[in-house]
Amino acid sequence: MRRTAVLALALLCAGCSPATGAGSPAPSSSSSPPSAAAPALPAVPGVEAEVVRLRTDVPVPGQVHVRVTDTGDSPFTVTAVALDSPGFAPLPPTALTAAFQPGRTIALRTAYGEPDCAARPSPVAARLTVVRPGGAVEELRVPLAGDDLDVVHREACAVAGVLAVAGVGLEGLRAAGESVTGSVVLTRTGGDDRAVTVVDARGSVVLDVAVTGLPLELDPGEGRVGGEVAFTPASCEPHVLAETKQPFAFPLAVAVGDAEPVAVPLPVDAAQQDLLWDLLDRVC
Repeated sequence: MRRTAVLALALLCAGCSPATGAGSPAPSSSSSPPSAAAPALPAVPGVEAEVVRLRTDVPVPGQVHVRVTDTGDSPFTVTAVALDSPGFAPLPPTALTAAFQPGRTIALRTAYGEPDCAARPSPVAARLTVVRPGGAVEELRVPLAGDDLDVVHREACAVAGVLAVAGVGLEGLRAAGESVTGSVVLTRTGGDDRAVTVVDARGSVVLDVAVTGLPLELDPGEGRVGGEVAFTPASCEPHVLAETKQPFAFPLAVAVGDAEPVAVPLPVDAAQQDLLWDLLDRVC
């Protein structure tokens, strides 16, 4: 129904960055409020950093990488890293040990908190605990280049905007021969009475998903609507089954009112995942 559905689904991996550099490991939409450009943070002599979302980060909620480079002429060791952004709730630092030599770049796995959709994500910094060669410990606030965290914030807040109007659920899963069937359910969650429409549904690398009767629409004044969903194996190749990182990532293109569709993940709990694994075991 909407030609933009496929574009919206691409949001799931927008901003994924390739792993490069020495030491790197081999969406009604709500977005950041417009405002003037955030003031630049002061540079830290001898240290530069960039925030990136690697492809390996996409299946892990709340994770990006901070690429740190020793641009000075002496070594140091990073023992903790944390993101500092007004657009995300602060989290305790992640403890680690990363030894840097001049010119070396290492990508440090870093967690981010819940997004604050009333705030911009910038300015973004990495808080690094650094140990110098003589044993001195410094707490540094290093400005982060790159816009991957802006993309993460925009995507998360777009999803939050949809879920503030209607929740998305997966109910009544049961084995049915060479498939698992159940219902995709939209449930109105607030006072917003706009229509909410599931425009499209996409499967994962190992499982196809089909929702009967799309578009599935929660009409104004309606509290709940469901549509039958069926999961079937998309691949039984052993290497595909072994290497998949997102076996249960099923993005739904969901539109609120006349807004563009947003890629909203279909939640799959542990018991439902077990049913889907059993399907793959049974059929493959």
